[in-house]
Amino acid sequence: MRILLVIHGYPRRYNAGSEVYTQTLAHALVDAGCHVEIFAREEDPFLPDYHLSQESDSLRPEIPVHIVNHARSNARFQNDGIDEIFRSVLQSVSPDIVHFGHLNHLSMGLPRIVKGANLPVVFTLHDFLFMCPRGQFLQWGLTHSNPWTLCDGQDDKKCASKCFNRFLEGMDVESELQNWEKWVSTRMSVSREASKMVDLFLAPSRRLMQRHINDFGIEGSRIKYLDYGFDHSRLHGRCREQEDSFVFGYIGRHHPSKGIHHLIDAFSNLEGEPILRVWGRSEGQVTQSLVRRANKSGSSALRIEWLPEYNNENIVQDVFNRCDCVVVPSIWDENSPLVIHEAQQCGVPVITANHGGMGEYVQDGVNGLTFTHRDSASLQESMQEAMDDPDKLATLGSRGYLYSEDGQIPSKEEHALSVIRCYERLLGPAKEVVN
Repeated sequence: MRILLVIHGYPRRYNAGSEVYTQTLAHALVDAGCHVEIFAREEDPFLPDYHLSQESDSLRPEIPVHIVNHARSNARFQNDGIDEIFRSVLQSVSPDIVHFGHLNHLSMGLPRIVKGANLPVVFTLHDFLFMCPRGQFLQWGLTHSNPWTLCDGQDDKKCASKCFNRFLEGMDVESELQNWEKWVSTRMSVSREASKMVDLFLAPSRRLMQRHINDFGIEGSRIKYLDYGFDHSRLHGRCREQEDSFVFGYIGRHHPSKGIHHLIDAFSNLEGEPILRVWGRSEGQVTQSLVRRANKSGSSALRIEWLPEYNNENIVQDVFNRCDCVVVPSIWDENSPLVIHEAQQCGVPVITANHGGMGEYVQDGVNGLTFTHRDSASLQESMQEAMDDPDKLATLGSRGYLYSEDGQIPSKEEHALSVIRCYERLLGPAKEVVN
């Protein structure tokens, strides 16, 4: 079976959840006997737009990676240049099936191209890109109070006034808002048409699946709950290094949607002298703003360690051995954070919000601690509880994954077999490869 995986970024260039998952899936599919190639993008301002290069997976050189440069037009939702390059790659790869992981920074036209070639389309949902122009139901626009408000649903006029008002020139605000409302309407129309090209959606959380059914009208027959799969060989042998202080760990981007500012606020008010270790790639002014926020809290800032991004294959040695629990404080409706699963596999306790996929995979007092979503005071209470009774916290962490008897998260091998069976159902008996 020949498979083309499409994702908006691929490790090592991009190491967020959907990108890491796509790489893990690619490796597992190859191990299961499939031929896999990748189509992804980069943003190199020194290359022409739509320049196409071919590389190999950094860990598995037998996997070709087709990289299209998208440095200047990456805000478009429909991009003829990307479409043209993708069409040429599709022809050269000649896959049996195309599996999308994201269309952001690519083009909404890609699923239609695949259907035009009479090929099945599978799409793993990682956020709300089809339902929301910004993908996360967070309001990104200009505001005099409460930045990053959680949005209660897509509406063209609201999107224009609450998200895209930051692009207004300010010369004729009413007219400009009307233009943006029209833009959003067109974008949502194109998004709905693109979604119709998908034969099967895979959702890694039940919450994400139900929102697409209830709020976007995806038929239940076209969407399936399937949690992510993980490389268990990377997730064993955790041995917590002895330290005098209790250590909280944060893993991920510094973007406001991740709620790291709430974590800093909560940490600054804790009793005692814990340490907070923040692992992740620096994001310029965003990271500097977080450091300044921490510095305003006084002496607690000296106990925050800003550490670089780690290689995912070394997460146990570089991260889990160096913290007592992991905090996932995202302020949007996270679907199925990889770090929660990875921590659970290693018996590392998790503190996260009681919302979305976070609350689906961590239950308070059962396999971790939860706090009220977007509430730094509630987060502080949960973090203080963790510090005050570390033995209880460790016991919660040992429960692991809720949806297996032994607490083990799904392996990449079993996940790949489930994905392949989905492929087979779409392709028919002529392409069955798993007995």
